[in-house]
Amino acid sequence: MFEKLWKKCVNYETVSYIICGVLTTAVDWVVYAVMCEAGIDYRIAQAASWAAAVAFAYIVNKLIVFKNFDFRPGYLWKEACAFVAARGFSGVLTWVMLVAMVDWLSWNKYLGKVIVSAVNLVLNYVFSKIWIFKGSKEKENSHGA
Repeated sequence: MFEKLWKKCVNYETVSYIICGVLTTAVDWVVYAVMCEAGIDYRIAQAASWAAAVAFAYIVNKLIVFKNFDFRPGYLWKEACAFVAARGFSGVLTWVMLVAMVDWLSWNKYLGKVIVSAVNLVLNYVFSKIWIFKGSKEKENSHGA
């Protein structure tokens, strides 16, 4: 049973998602920290770091994690919009959580960022897996690509 669970959880997709997620989180954190240290309000820094991370994440998730090489303009537009919409939902949720932690609970803005980063990672994997890149492998198999 453990071996079956291990094979289900430890595979190319999950391992590459974790690696790309770490890199995306690094983009998010670098932009956030640089802006905060430059004196920019943490709420603005969070929004800007989210935008930078979403752009980076779309590219690495599409090409590396889910191996989706469908670049037809209509498909790409639909997929990118779905990706940004899903990330927008998790982005708003984590932004609200961060504001609640910092402003209402008086937590440090970096401690709050750690927590929202973890929540964000899980939500974004679920959205990417079941909604955004869901059909890429079936399309490859049916189109012979």
